[in-house]
Amino acid sequence: MNRPSSRPRILTVSIRGDDDVVTVRQRARTIAAALGLDVQDQTRLSTAVSELARNVQQYAGEGQATFEIDDTPEGRYLLVVVMDRGPGIPAVERIMAGTYISPTGMGIGLAGARRLSDRFEIDTKPGAGTTVTIGKRVPVAAANLAEVLKAVTGALAATKPRGATEELREQNRALLAALAGLEEQRVESDRLNAELSETNRGVVALYAELDERAEDLRKASESKSRFLSMISHELRTPLTSVVNLTRLLLDRMDGDLTSEQERQITLIRKSVLSLTEMVNDLLDLAKIEAGKTSMRLAPVSVSEMISGLRGVFRPVMQNDAVALTFEDVDPTLMLCTDEGKLAQVLRNFVSNAVKFTERGEVRLNVALDVPEQITFEVCDTGVGIAPDDQQRIFQDFAQLDNPKQKHVKGTGLGLSLSRKIARLLGGEIGVRSTLGAGSTFWISIPRSHPRADPNCAETIIEMVGESDPAIGENAHDG
Repeated sequence: MNRPSSRPRILTVSIRGDDDVVTVRQRARTIAAALGLDVQDQTRLSTAVSELARNVQQYAGEGQATFEIDDTPEGRYLLVVVMDRGPGIPAVERIMAGTYISPTGMGIGLAGARRLSDRFEIDTKPGAGTTVTIGKRVPVAAANLAEVLKAVTGALAATKPRGATEELREQNRALLAALAGLEEQRVESDRLNAELSETNRGVVALYAELDERAEDLRKASESKSRFLSMISHELRTPLTSVVNLTRLLLDRMDGDLTSEQERQITLIRKSVLSLTEMVNDLLDLAKIEAGKTSMRLAPVSVSEMISGLRGVFRPVMQNDAVALTFEDVDPTLMLCTDEGKLAQVLRNFVSNAVKFTERGEVRLNVALDVPEQITFEVCDTGVGIAPDDQQRIFQDFAQLDNPKQKHVKGTGLGLSLSRKIARLLGGEIGVRSTLGAGSTFWISIPRSHPRADPNCAETIIEMVGESDPAIGENAHDG
């Protein structure tokens, strides 16, 4: 019955009766302890070996259990090879799959032994016996093998096999130790659950506080928007009156003016127009942030819109050293968007470019690189923008500190408002710039607004309560 093996052998125990089953169990525990396995692994291995030995004694009549050492690249293992020359196991696949039900309980020991082992192999043939190999990984894989075998042999020599009664007591002690370990795990689990419950209560409280803060911020934002809207409306009427009065004075409706009077009234008119621009921007911002703006989606001829911009800017160009160029586009190129809002963004781009360009060119280009997108670019040869400043120029009231800025009046709201308008149009804006070499501001929008009618029929969309979630945040990709 001896099976040839190249692995170092520790011990072979014959199995013929109940006493041999007890001996195999005891020897398995002793060898496992000598190899450094902890108490739980000792119990697992001895229990698995006992079940296999019991199967041999019950179904085959006799057999043997051989204890070996197997060194592998994954580590060192204690193997127990249990062999018999019995009838074999015809339903071994079903037994190991857990689908075989035997009136005698056959197969339960095999399934249990596999669960208790790190390695498990079975070889069985009808009428030719069965060989089952189980193994536990040894924690002393780095130790010299000869010294390990010597230590195991000494442990076996010093331990005499006990009777069935004493072995039963040992099993009971192991069971009590296992139950004590389970109780400790239960107590630790209860403690962790209590800590988790306390943590959960803290998280819930934190979320409640965050919701409260978010509500406070929402109310503050609504109050700010209402204030801006009210103050803007209140300011527009007197400002409009002042602008009209200055126009009447400059038109000599109430008599002639001296040169000094004309100069002062002209300064007043420019200051009021600048203030009016700021008020209009504030009102637009308030409407967008409150989600109370509207959009008029309709067919837009790109060529006609650019012609309109050309007509607006050419009369006000006062610097002959700067050429204002509007690129000609295909007259058939059409969009379906809000022309007024798109033109407002482009006017802001061109106005800024003209302000910060002392000589050279300001050019408006149109790009159709993506089939469903259209990009408008305003390029200038002006002062340019430092890389660090490109992140903050789209923030509310942001103005750069450079010599040119000191001579140019502005609100610091134009680009912030333009970004919000671009998002309402379903697009985005950005800038490319080199300090001292000029800038290119661009807006890219879909050729057909996402909420436009499929046939581009004119549609009025009231954006009540539909403020952009990004509105009010600082730009990160300017």
